[in-house]
Amino acid sequence: MNKTLIIAEAGVNHNGSSELAFRLIDAAANAGADIVKFQTFKTDLLVTVNAPKAGYQKKNSSESDESQYEMLRKLELSKSQHLELMEHCLSRNIRFWSTAFDNDSIDLLAELGISMFKVPSGEITNKPFLQKIGKTAGEVILSTGMATIEEISDAIEVLTNAGLPKEKITLLHCTTEYPAPIHEVNLRAMATMRETFGLETGYSDHTQGIEIPIAAVTLGATVIEKHFTLDRNLPGPDHKSSLEPDELKKMVEAIRKVEVALGDGVKQPTPSEIKNRIAARKSIHLAHDLPEGHILMPDDLIMKRPGDGISPMHMDFIIGRKLLKTVTANTKLQMNFIK
Repeated sequence: MNKTLIIAEAGVNHNGSSELAFRLIDAAANAGADIVKFQTFKTDLLVTVNAPKAGYQKKNSSESDESQYEMLRKLELSKSQHLELMEHCLSRNIRFWSTAFDNDSIDLLAELGISMFKVPSGEITNKPFLQKIGKTAGEVILSTGMATIEEISDAIEVLTNAGLPKEKITLLHCTTEYPAPIHEVNLRAMATMRETFGLETGYSDHTQGIEIPIAAVTLGATVIEKHFTLDRNLPGPDHKSSLEPDELKKMVEAIRKVEVALGDGVKQPTPSEIKNRIAARKSIHLAHDLPEGHILMPDDLIMKRPGDGISPMHMDFIIGRKLLKTVTANTKLQMNFIK
């Protein structure tokens, strides 16, 4: 059974608080996620002082007049906080991960022993960033929100030219809106990318609810990433479009069930089905009383349960045979009844 990598995206839902971040780690571990992921950035390297917020950030923020710079400054994690979070992840047996958003943050994560790197959707056209990732990473998950096939191809080329083996890239389909409209999800794009680039594909979900990531697993997603929070009513840009802990747990449980249900693709009777064959299938029975020496005709035969006698698939062999004994209606036909 192929196991889906489930990433619980804490992102910046810690609101700058280590205590909140610890509780997010606990919630992700309790839900059964494989990874809990944060975001690593230096605001001064990420945005200009006057950069406006995105529409969803304005809508979901309690301070609508602040700039994106002011908002992000409050959400930075220091190196010491990273170390604390990594230690707490270790104690809860869940993998720590974080997305870098600038070159200095790539260096910090590498220094902390991170070898798998995420290219967030907003950086897919940032060539210097991609080159740095390509030189540094042992493995990359490339998020493709807002991107065309051509832009994805260009990003892969930059990463591989920088030294990253192509087979070490996983593509993550994504709709970059919070929450993402269902009619814009387009899960079949995963198959398009898989066929176009010959790479594993996953899905980063920004829809409300848990149905869409579960559906993505049935369509071959090998990675699922989903934002979560302790409380959707907390202040901050991403809380409103995130799952709460009980929802995250239900999503993980549902995905694990789907993985088992997908099976190996071989069509054959299962052990539980085999024991039901006799009760569910039919055998050839005699439709009415018949004398010895009677030549069997189609109207003489009726197909009834149980299925532990002669299969109806052998009806053509039975027709035209002579009965060797007198039989009564509803008798299950046996081979020793006929000549």
